[in-house]
Amino acid sequence: MDRPQLTRTAVIARGAEVADTSGFDSVTLAAIARSFGVRTPSLYTHVRDLAALRDGITVLALDELAERIGDAIAGRSGYDALVGFGAAHRGYVEEHPGRWESLQRHAGADAVAAPAARRIVRVTDAVLLGYGISGEDRTHATRIVGSALNGFLNLERIGSFAHSTPRAEQSWHELIDALHFVLAHWHDRERLRTKERS
Repeated sequence: MDRPQLTRTAVIARGAEVADTSGFDSVTLAAIARSFGVRTPSLYTHVRDLAALRDGITVLALDELAERIGDAIAGRSGYDALVGFGAAHRGYVEEHPGRWESLQRHAGADAVAAPAARRIVRVTDAVLLGYGISGEDRTHATRIVGSALNGFLNLERIGSFAHSTPRAEQSWHELIDALHFVLAHWHDRERLRTKERS
């Protein structure tokens, strides 16, 4: 059987497959080289080092997730867009747990500056703009929504909700409703703060 041609794209794609199958920590240059039937030094033509390989998987995951979110929120705004945004994340975790893990880490500068990272920002902004949230507030709202979704999804992924009722599915809907309430009332915050100070 002929060996598959080694390219940067192929090496990163294989790394993503290994991550999904065995966990992101299992992604090593030696493991990927073995999967191709080559020696580890053969990979250095295509990826600089392990950090570059893992950042490549992160960029791949960002790109895939951004596309999924874009499809999920197309033609939607407000609550409907938020539902699609959340569902896109949750579906991605279920289908690609290792690639999701690659997003739960401090990525390198190349990954942060990649076009895929900017695509994630754009689709997230599209959801928040539907609530009229812009400027510096958009950064705060992005962090709040991201923290809530990532926290829930990571806990669900490791089975933290598996031993109690009600089902996690119900709590997921409650989370989305709670985030919708926060975003829909975002501009009431200053009025409430002023009222509390008086």
